[in-house]
Amino acid sequence: MPEPTLLPFLRRARPGLPAALLATALALAARPAPAQNTTPPPAPAAAEAPDVVTYGGRADVMTLADEMAQRRGLDAGWVRDTLSRSRYIPAVARFIMPSAAGSAKNWTAYRSRFVEPRRIRAGLAFWQANERWLRQAEEMYGVPADVVVGIVGVETIYGQHMGNFRVLDALATLSFDFPAGRRDRSAFFREELEQFLVLCRSEGLDPVAPRGSYAGAMGMPQFMPSSWNRYAVDFDGDGRIDLHASAPDVIGSVAHYLSEFGWQRGQPTHFEVAAPVDLRDRAVLLAPDILPSFTAEQFAAQGAGLSPEGRAYTGKLALVELQNGEAAPSFVAGTANFYAITRYNWSSYYAMAVIELGRSVAALQQARSLAPALP
Repeated sequence: MPEPTLLPFLRRARPGLPAALLATALALAARPAPAQNTTPPPAPAAAEAPDVVTYGGRADVMTLADEMAQRRGLDAGWVRDTLSRSRYIPAVARFIMPSAAGSAKNWTAYRSRFVEPRRIRAGLAFWQANERWLRQAEEMYGVPADVVVGIVGVETIYGQHMGNFRVLDALATLSFDFPAGRRDRSAFFREELEQFLVLCRSEGLDPVAPRGSYAGAMGMPQFMPSSWNRYAVDFDGDGRIDLHASAPDVIGSVAHYLSEFGWQRGQPTHFEVAAPVDLRDRAVLLAPDILPSFTAEQFAAQGAGLSPEGRAYTGKLALVELQNGEAAPSFVAGTANFYAITRYNWSSYYAMAVIELGRSVAALQQARSLAPALP
């Protein structure tokens, strides 16, 4: 089956998903899932292993522990003890480095990693099991179910891959020994480490227990500690926030996050667009990157051909370029809602994958509701 084009996904109206999208989603879901690597990751070395480097003996770390405790009103002894138990993880330092230079971006290849049978089927199961909560989140925050489902699917395949690094170790490694060779983000990770300590104290967690990604992101939605503290919600009302096992809390927290970052209720994420042929006109529209900066009239004045829905849109738009390696790039006209998704992960490729995965799951959900006997 040839790779589906972007066009079936570039529709403004949500309630009636197009027949082409229904057919595409059914075909994708019917494909056998690609072989998965089932080899478990190597277990972390025990804290007492001779080659493990812990941070308890470093004066700069203990000084930072005292500063964190004072800023946050935490017990200094507890903070010192916690950081003394953190370990340097070489794999974390490797994984945070950028990809090798020279590899061209390729939207088609990127898309195939996320809009694929395994995630679509898992997304359908997640949607059907949590339809009530998805509906409630949309009513409260205005974020459609397909967008929430797309994010959780892209992030962790609905909880199947939430990371196996001790969050304390990952954040300590990137706080105290951020690798040379890329822009230093150690200050960001020190703030996240501090937020992690606040989270553990407020939730009564053992700081060495939580597991997550090599960057310290946690749970089904892969929230960093600061996002957990600011945007996570107890959506099921059980008195605690659980982003690892409570699908309602995950759904509500993702929707709340997007609403806080400017999601506009009832508005589309993007429109079909033909980019200007003149490269100078194209450069003008591409200059603000993915920040919506132009009206539909300004798009037209620069030679961009918007869809009829796009021409009728009254908000600001961004010309979003998705490179396809040596092939011609793809373009969409992104709205404020497209931009809101990129605040979750600052990548237009990520945002587009979230949108297309979510819409593929929505198409399959609609098809199953119309024909429950489908296998």
